[in-house]
Amino acid sequence: MDSLSLHADTRLAALVHGESQPWQPSPSPGVERKLLERVGGEVALATSIVRYAPASRFDAHVHGAGEEFLVLDGVFSDEHGDYPALTYVRNPPGSVHAPRSGPGCTIFVKLRQMSGSGGCPRVVVPAWPEEPGEQRLHRGAAVTVALHRLPPAGTLMLDAQLGGEELFVVEGTARAPGVTLTRWTWWRRPAGEAACLLHTDRGALLWVKRGHLDRAEG
Repeated sequence: MDSLSLHADTRLAALVHGESQPWQPSPSPGVERKLLERVGGEVALATSIVRYAPASRFDAHVHGAGEEFLVLDGVFSDEHGDYPALTYVRNPPGSVHAPRSGPGCTIFVKLRQMSGSGGCPRVVVPAWPEEPGEQRLHRGAAVTVALHRLPPAGTLMLDAQLGGEELFVVEGTARAPGVTLTRWTWWRRPAGEAACLLHTDRGALLWVKRGHLDRAEG
Protein backbone atom coordinates (compact mmCIF):
# COMPACT_ATOMS: atom_id res chain seq x y z
CA MET A 1 0.00 0.00 0.00
CA ASP A 2 1.30 3.46 -0.88
CA SER A 3 1.51 6.03 1.89
CA LEU A 4 -1.96 7.19 2.88
CA SER A 5 -3.23 10.05 5.02
CA LEU A 6 -6.75 9.45 6.35
CA HIS A 7 -8.11 11.44 9.32
CA ALA A 8 -4.45 12.01 10.22
CA ASP A 9 -4.80 15.20 12.25
CA THR A 10 -5.79 14.23 15.79
CA ARG A 11 -6.64 17.88 16.52
CA LEU A 12 -9.71 17.46 14.29
CA ALA A 13 -12.91 15.54 14.90
CA ALA A 14 -13.59 12.50 12.70
CA LEU A 15 -16.65 10.31 12.21
CA VAL A 16 -16.67 7.13 10.11
CA HIS A 17 -19.62 4.74 9.79
CA GLY A 18 -17.61 1.56 9.53
CA GLU A 19 -20.34 -0.73 8.23
CA SER A 20 -20.73 1.42 5.11
CA GLN A 21 -17.00 1.43 4.31
CA PRO A 22 -15.69 -1.04 1.71
CA TRP A 23 -13.50 -3.97 2.63
CA GLN A 24 -10.01 -3.56 1.19
CA PRO A 25 -7.48 -6.37 0.66
CA SER A 26 -4.36 -6.72 2.79
CA PRO A 27 -1.08 -8.33 1.73
CA SER A 28 -2.27 -11.65 3.23
CA PRO A 29 -4.92 -13.68 1.35
CA GLY A 30 -8.18 -13.90 3.26
CA VAL A 31 -7.49 -10.85 5.43
CA GLU A 32 -9.40 -7.64 4.62
CA ARG A 33 -9.80 -4.31 6.37
CA LYS A 34 -11.93 -1.21 6.64
CA LEU A 35 -9.75 1.88 7.09
CA LEU A 36 -10.87 4.41 9.70
CA GLU A 37 -7.64 6.33 10.35
CA ARG A 38 -4.25 5.88 8.71
CA VAL A 39 -0.89 7.61 8.37
CA GLY A 40 1.60 5.64 6.28
CA GLY A 41 1.73 2.56 4.05
CA GLU A 42 1.77 -1.07 5.22
CA VAL A 43 3.68 0.02 8.32
CA ALA A 44 1.34 2.74 9.52
CA LEU A 45 -0.27 4.46 12.42
CA ALA A 46 -3.74 3.06 11.86
CA THR A 47 -7.20 2.44 13.24
CA SER A 48 -9.04 -0.27 11.30
CA ILE A 49 -11.65 -3.00 11.32
CA VAL A 50 -9.92 -6.19 10.15
CA ARG A 51 -11.64 -9.39 9.00
CA TYR A 52 -9.93 -12.79 8.88
CA ALA A 53 -11.53 -15.46 6.73
CA PRO A 54 -11.51 -19.01 8.16
CA ALA A 55 -8.00 -20.50 8.19
CA SER A 56 -6.34 -17.20 7.22
CA ARG A 57 -3.18 -15.75 8.78
CA PHE A 58 -0.56 -13.03 8.75
CA ASP A 59 3.17 -13.75 8.80
CA ALA A 60 5.02 -13.03 12.03
CA HIS A 61 5.76 -9.32 12.43
CA VAL A 62 7.01 -6.79 14.97
CA HIS A 63 4.82 -4.04 16.41
CA GLY A 64 7.44 -1.34 16.77
CA ALA A 65 5.04 1.13 18.36
CA GLY A 66 2.60 -1.38 19.84
CA GLU A 67 -0.95 -2.42 19.04
CA GLU A 68 -4.27 -2.87 20.79
CA PHE A 69 -7.31 -4.71 19.53
CA LEU A 70 -10.78 -5.84 20.54
CA VAL A 71 -12.19 -9.04 19.06
CA LEU A 72 -15.63 -8.23 17.62
CA ASP A 73 -16.66 -11.74 16.54
CA GLY A 74 -15.17 -15.18 15.97
CA VAL A 75 -11.87 -16.29 17.50
CA PHE A 76 -8.54 -14.51 16.95
CA SER A 77 -5.41 -16.55 17.62
CA ASP A 78 -1.65 -16.20 17.75
CA GLU A 79 1.17 -18.15 19.38
CA HIS A 80 0.17 -16.68 22.76
CA GLY A 81 -3.41 -18.01 22.79
CA ASP A 82 -6.96 -17.98 21.42
CA TYR A 83 -9.16 -14.94 22.00
CA PRO A 84 -12.97 -15.06 21.61
CA ALA A 85 -15.31 -12.14 20.99
CA LEU A 86 -14.92 -9.14 23.35
CA THR A 87 -11.39 -10.09 24.40
CA TYR A 88 -9.12 -7.02 24.57
CA VAL A 89 -5.41 -7.45 23.86
CA ARG A 90 -2.72 -4.79 24.21
CA ASN A 91 0.71 -5.71 22.80
CA PRO A 92 3.57 -3.39 23.83
CA PRO A 93 6.14 -1.79 21.52
CA GLY A 94 8.61 -4.36 20.19
CA SER A 95 6.25 -7.31 20.59
CA VAL A 96 6.14 -10.01 17.90
CA HIS A 97 3.33 -12.35 16.88
CA ALA A 98 1.88 -14.28 13.94
CA PRO A 99 -1.90 -13.68 13.97
CA ARG A 100 -4.35 -16.19 12.55
CA SER A 101 -7.93 -17.41 12.86
CA GLY A 102 -9.30 -20.92 12.52
CA PRO A 103 -13.04 -20.17 12.33
CA GLY A 104 -12.58 -16.58 11.11
CA CYS A 105 -12.94 -13.39 13.11
CA THR A 106 -13.30 -9.61 12.99
CA ILE A 107 -11.26 -7.24 15.17
CA PHE A 108 -11.12 -3.51 15.86
CA VAL A 109 -7.42 -2.65 15.96
CA LYS A 110 -5.18 0.35 16.59
CA LEU A 111 -1.52 0.23 15.50
CA ARG A 112 1.63 2.23 16.25
CA GLN A 113 0.15 4.64 18.78
CA MET A 114 2.31 3.87 21.83
CA SER A 115 5.69 5.20 22.85
CA GLY A 116 8.63 3.10 21.75
CA SER A 117 10.03 2.36 25.20
CA GLY A 118 8.88 -1.26 25.18
CA GLY A 119 8.50 -1.21 28.95
CA CYS A 120 4.74 -1.79 29.00
CA PRO A 121 3.50 -5.27 29.94
CA ARG A 122 1.23 -7.25 27.66
CA VAL A 123 -2.44 -6.95 28.64
CA VAL A 124 -5.22 -9.45 27.95
CA VAL A 125 -8.73 -8.81 29.29
CA PRO A 126 -11.19 -11.71 28.76
CA ALA A 127 -14.63 -11.48 27.19
CA TRP A 128 -17.16 -9.49 29.17
CA PRO A 129 -20.53 -10.77 30.48
CA GLU A 130 -23.84 -9.33 29.33
CA GLU A 131 -24.67 -7.21 32.39
CA PRO A 132 -24.76 -3.41 31.89
CA GLY A 133 -21.88 -1.44 33.32
CA GLU A 134 -18.29 -0.41 32.68
CA GLN A 135 -15.29 -2.70 32.32
CA ARG A 136 -11.87 -1.03 32.49
CA LEU A 137 -9.54 -2.51 29.88
CA HIS A 138 -6.43 -0.38 30.41
CA ARG A 139 -5.25 2.52 32.55
CA GLY A 140 -2.01 4.39 31.89
CA ALA A 141 -0.60 7.60 33.33
CA ALA A 142 -3.21 9.66 31.49
CA VAL A 143 -4.95 7.18 29.17
CA THR A 144 -7.93 4.92 29.90
CA VAL A 145 -9.64 2.32 27.73
CA ALA A 146 -12.99 0.82 28.71
CA LEU A 147 -16.06 -1.01 27.49
CA HIS A 148 -19.43 0.50 28.39
CA ARG A 149 -22.52 -1.67 28.06
CA LEU A 150 -25.56 0.60 28.15
CA PRO A 151 -29.02 -0.81 28.88
CA PRO A 152 -32.11 0.27 26.94
CA ALA A 153 -32.65 4.01 27.53
CA GLY A 154 -29.09 4.19 28.91
CA THR A 155 -26.80 7.23 28.67
CA LEU A 156 -23.08 7.97 28.73
CA MET A 157 -21.49 11.37 29.26
CA LEU A 158 -18.76 12.18 26.74
CA ASP A 159 -16.14 14.74 27.73
CA ALA A 160 -13.02 15.26 25.63
CA GLN A 161 -11.58 18.14 27.66
CA LEU A 162 -8.56 16.19 28.96
CA GLY A 163 -6.66 14.68 26.05
CA GLY A 164 -9.61 13.90 23.79
CA GLU A 165 -11.49 10.65 23.32
CA GLU A 166 -12.41 8.01 20.76
CA LEU A 167 -15.58 5.93 20.69
CA PHE A 168 -16.31 2.77 18.70
CA VAL A 169 -19.77 1.19 18.62
CA VAL A 170 -19.34 -2.56 19.04
CA GLU A 171 -23.06 -3.35 19.16
CA GLY A 172 -26.31 -1.39 18.94
CA THR A 173 -27.06 2.23 18.08
CA ALA A 174 -26.61 5.43 20.06
CA ARG A 175 -27.23 9.14 19.52
CA ALA A 176 -25.58 12.39 20.50
CA PRO A 177 -26.79 15.87 19.52
CA GLY A 178 -26.71 15.93 15.73
CA VAL A 179 -25.03 12.51 15.43
CA THR A 180 -26.36 8.96 15.04
CA LEU A 181 -23.85 6.22 15.80
CA THR A 182 -24.66 2.83 14.30
CA ARG A 183 -22.78 -0.44 14.71
CA TRP A 184 -19.05 -0.11 13.90
CA THR A 185 -19.10 3.68 13.90
CA TRP A 186 -15.79 5.25 14.97
CA TRP A 187 -15.93 8.77 16.41
CA ARG A 188 -12.89 10.83 17.39
CA ARG A 189 -13.50 13.86 19.61
CA PRO A 190 -10.31 15.93 20.02
CA ALA A 191 -9.21 17.70 23.17
CA GLY A 192 -11.42 20.71 23.86
CA GLU A 193 -14.64 19.31 22.37
CA ALA A 194 -17.68 20.24 24.43
CA ALA A 195 -19.18 17.61 26.70
CA CYS A 196 -22.34 15.90 25.42
CA LEU A 197 -24.71 13.16 26.49
CA LEU A 198 -24.90 9.96 24.47
CA HIS A 199 -28.22 8.08 24.54
CA THR A 200 -29.35 4.66 23.35
CA ASP A 201 -32.94 3.48 22.94
CA ARG A 202 -32.36 -0.28 22.80
CA GLY A 203 -28.95 -0.66 24.41
CA ALA A 204 -25.42 -0.49 23.05
CA LEU A 205 -21.89 -1.72 23.69
CA LEU A 206 -19.24 1.00 23.32
CA TRP A 207 -15.43 0.95 23.36
CA VAL A 208 -14.15 4.28 24.70
CA LYS A 209 -10.55 5.51 24.89
CA ARG A 210 -9.72 8.78 26.62
CA GLY A 211 -6.76 11.05 27.28
CA HIS A 212 -4.47 10.02 24.41
CA LEU A 213 -4.99 12.35 21.47
CA ASP A 214 -2.52 15.03 22.57
CA ARG A 215 0.32 12.75 23.71
CA ALA A 216 2.20 9.52 22.94
CA GLU A 217 0.97 6.59 25.00
CA GLY A 218 3.23 4.97 27.54
